[in-house]
Amino acid sequence: MFERIEKLQIISLGLLVGLAIVISTKMVASTVQKNEITVTGSAYEIVKSDKGTLNFDLEIKKATRQEAFKAAQEQMKTVEQYLASKKINNIDRKSPHSYPIYKNDARGYSTNEVDHYNYTQSYTIAANDAELIKDVSNDITSLINKGVVINVETPSYDYSKLPELKVSLLEKASKDAKDRAESMLKPSHNKVGKISAVRMGVYQITPVDSTNVSDMGINDTSTIDKKVTAVANVTFRIK
Repeated sequence: MFERIEKLQIISLGLLVGLAIVISTKMVASTVQKNEITVTGSAYEIVKSDKGTLNFDLEIKKATRQEAFKAAQEQMKTVEQYLASKKINNIDRKSPHSYPIYKNDARGYSTNEVDHYNYTQSYTIAANDAELIKDVSNDITSLINKGVVINVETPSYDYSKLPELKVSLLEKASKDAKDRAESMLKPSHNKVGKISAVRMGVYQITPVDSTNVSDMGINDTSTIDKKVTAVANVTFRIK
């Protein structure tokens, strides 16, 4: 007798729990359908850099400071003649840096005796022609054949109309979010209403064939052709 009553109590409790779950599920579904929906949209465009910069420096080693300075002047003249032949007009010649290198004794400790002098002259060149900067970066080391000791850094390429492009892509990303929201709501016969919130994601500026993304955003300057991607998280009211 008691066993039967206990079984009935367990069955009744199970039915109540199940009913509560169903009611809860319907309430959540109703909230999602009749309130808001948040969707992420994206848009991208392939662009070609229209300007570039290149950093390099000359490094001269001579026994005396005077010899280092004289050799530097000769090498600078050769470099600047080369840049003129390439039609590079935007040349920023930095202040030179000269310092002594001291000899080491038999135990490897530095002494007060000068071994030689280092003379470093740094340059930054720029042009509104990324292909020209690329050509110079690949060719300027040929000056080694003329006695120029040169160290060349990786060139940097940029797209000057990036601010305008970012605005355009954000608009397209928001439209993509709306299209996605409409597709998601179509089976339930609901429609996308007004925007209640928009959160812009970071921009990803990457090489064209790259799939890399970063929470902090990426700003690639190593390639001339770039892929600029914008992301927008948009919350729509549901009607």
